[in-house]
This record gives sequence, C-alpha cells and structure tokens, in this order.
Amino acid sequence: MTEITVAALQLAFSNDIDANIKHVSRLVREAASRGAQVVLPPELFEGEYFCRVEDEGLFANAKPTAEHKAVLAMQALASELKIHIPTSFFELDGHHYYNSLAMIDPDGKIAGVYRKSHIPDGPGYEEKFYFRPGNTGFKVWDGPDRSTLGVGVCWDQWYPETARAMMLMGADILFYPTAIGSEPHDDSLDTARLWRRAMVGHAVSNVVPVVAANRVGIEHGQTFYGTSFITDERGDIRAELDREEEGVITATLDLALAKRHRAAFGFFRDRRPELYTRLVQDI
Repeated sequence: MTEITVAALQLAFSNDIDANIKHVSRLVREAASRGAQVVLPPELFEGEYFCRVEDEGLFANAKPTAEHKAVLAMQALASELKIHIPTSFFELDGHHYYNSLAMIDPDGKIAGVYRKSHIPDGPGYEEKFYFRPGNTGFKVWDGPDRSTLGVGVCWDQWYPETARAMMLMGADILFYPTAIGSEPHDDSLDTARLWRRAMVGHAVSNVVPVVAANRVGIEHGQTFYGTSFITDERGDIRAELDREEEGVITATLDLALAKRHRAAFGFFRDRRPELYTRLVQDI
C-alpha cells in the first residue's frame, strides 16, 4: 500500500432516478479515466433530498439492497471500470427503512452495507421520520492495494467518534457522502465553512485523508452548497469544488506516508481509553 487515487463527485439532482443515475455514471466514468480507484458520489443521489418534508408516500421509493436501481447501476459500472464505488441509497429491509451505503468492489459485488448511525432531525432535514438509526455499527472495507476504506454518511461526519472508531478499525482514508445546504429556519446561518472544518478536524486529529462529496442546486427553495473536497492527512485541501459547479475532483494520496506521519504524531500511542468511559454514558 502506497498511493491511491480517489475522486468525489458533485452534481445537482432531479426526481428522475434514471436521469440521476445516468448523470452520476457519466461522472464516475470521467473519474475513472483520470485514474480514480475509489469514486464517491453524494448521499442519496437517486433523487432530490426528500427529507426536507414528512410525506408518507415517499416510503415507496425505498428498495432492498439487491433491487435498488442505484445500487444495481453502480455494481455494473464498478465491475466494468474495476473501481470501488461507495453507493448511498434509501434501503428497505422488511418493515424497516434505512439511510444506507453499499460498498461496491471492483468485481461489482457488494462488500457490505453500512446503515447511517446518526440520524438528524430539524427543519429541512427531517430524517428521523424516514430512517431507523443504523444497526450495523461503523464499518471499514478492503480497498485498493491493501488499503482500508472507512465511510460515514452525512450527519455522521459531525461526530469525532465516528472518525476515531473507523480509524481504530484500521481505516487509511475516510469518505463522507453528504447532502447539506441552507437552513430553512435561519437564512443567516451558513454552515458551509463549519461543515468543512469539522471534517478537516477529523483529518488532522486522526492524521488521515478525508474525501467529502456534496450535492449542489436548488430544490424547492433549499440550496445545497457543494464545496466538496479532498484533504491529505494534514488537513490540507488537495482538491475542491465551489458552491455551484458540477464535476469531478481527484487526488492521489500517499497512504504509506500518512501512516508514517500518524505514527510520528503519536495520537494513537498516547490515547487513554481508561479515561474515556464518560463518552459511552448517557448525558
């Protein structure tokens, strides 16, 4: 394991799942043509971000993993291009609904499914109406060249515990597909810079590269602010997009060098787990 080339996609979506899949697929191909071995689309790219309202009719859009159009399309593409595609989707499992992610490997197989652990609930982001809290625990997967990939989904990205847990499971790089933008209850609140700082903090405090993919565009008055980015293990931005543009960013990251830097910083050497029991107690 030395270098790995990763990509993040940023684009706007409609409620036409086939058109969205076609658009994402085009950008996945572009990323692969640039040498990307892992390509990250945004959260719930199957359609508009539907969680802005509570509408029981929207539960009909959830599908089991093996039947979901977005998952099936990315499986075929991953197999053809021989890449990894962490794929976010609205999952139905019996009577339960999850905000889930299928890790699709270069053979087009599903290496596993992660169900979003932290579910937000607030104006414009009413996910608790739709999604059961994930029951998979945090997960990591085998990546290119013996690397280990960790993936959190959107609201997970605000929690340092998510990043640290995946690091303790052996992650070499962290990925966060997301859907975030304006706050309907407060026009003066712009979380774009906070959003980025939170994840850059994960990069710095864990000495690990971070990849974040967001959507753009205006959906029913809600503006998604993009600003997708890739950092190295020092939190320095290696590639980024602005608030409106659609496209692909890629970066080649030296994971062996990151591992060396991680050891030198000593954050994992100097951990004191016996002092952290308060972290697992209720408030």
